[in-house]
Amino acid sequence: MAATMKNVEEIRSRVILGEFGVKNVHTSDFPGNYPGYDDTWDMQKFQKNFRIDVVHLDESSMEFDMVGIDAAIANAFRRILLAEVPTMAIEKVFIYNNTSIVQDEVLAHRLGLIPIRADPRLFEYRNAGEEAAEEEASEIDTIQLQLKIKCSRNPRITGDVLHIYARNIILGDIKWVPIGNQADVFADSSIGPVHDDILIAQLRPGQELDIVMHCVKGIGKDHAKFSPVATASYRLLPEITLLEQVEGEKAERLKRCFSRGVIDLEDVNGKKVAKVVNSRLDTCSREVLRHDDLKNVVKLGRVRDHFIFTVESTGILPPDVLVTEAIKVLMAKCQRFLNELDSTDMK
Repeated sequence: MAATMKNVEEIRSRVILGEFGVKNVHTSDFPGNYPGYDDTWDMQKFQKNFRIDVVHLDESSMEFDMVGIDAAIANAFRRILLAEVPTMAIEKVFIYNNTSIVQDEVLAHRLGLIPIRADPRLFEYRNAGEEAAEEEASEIDTIQLQLKIKCSRNPRITGDVLHIYARNIILGDIKWVPIGNQADVFADSSIGPVHDDILIAQLRPGQELDIVMHCVKGIGKDHAKFSPVATASYRLLPEITLLEQVEGEKAERLKRCFSRGVIDLEDVNGKKVAKVVNSRLDTCSREVLRHDDLKNVVKLGRVRDHFIFTVESTGILPPDVLVTEAIKVLMAKCQRFLNELDSTDMK
């Protein structure tokens, strides 16, 4: 009976990596599926088990654990980070002069993908029906940038100037042109491209660019340029269990089957014995299952409700702010759904 209960608990809470496949990949802990288990959803139980642990945080990336939640919610959170957290991006490009070899369409596309450092929470969405006229830009919904530059010959350079002298146009050449009272409102903000050293185009003497750009608020679901993250992904926490003691040369080979830092060797009575040190570092390659004398001494699994999230920001907003904003979007979706359920207009 105890063995049966143990097997049921494994099916409910672990994904097992086998030699020829992966087992227990689907969530099965729903009410009535297992006799003796009360799997009805309970708020107090959820609050007790759910937690978020920040493992790493810097100005561009964040790694954190989200524990005690179903994969559907974790994936919804990931998708919101990718596609539903708003940012500011270049939407309209007004090209008044472009004598470079880069075509207008290609240049406009390159400019549109530039991450713009501006807090989208301080701006409104533009009305969908507005025309793309330059004079319609408003200080509450638009950021105006300008790129006006000309390449001229340098008299101090001798020889074939067409091959010696060229002007690299980089993002640092793009200037912010405040609209209305933006200069006062954003006096402490450095609005502009996140990076100032990315190459846009190259000009030869006599060539010039005169461009005005309008940045608006949008979400990645409408266009990838609005996505605030370079990547947002998760993986399940690996779990490695040694079923018996592994010693000597066998332990050395076992250590080499896993990523560095997962298995370590400790001295026990003069013998090298394998020990699981940090299963989190494992990539779950299943290399150990290729060895006939090792595949039965180790059990590979993943904890079903322990998600390791990695969020890398494009630099528009810090990664912890992006996570907070994604949670707010998810909460708003849930509230909207509840409001629809309570609506008297439902049929």
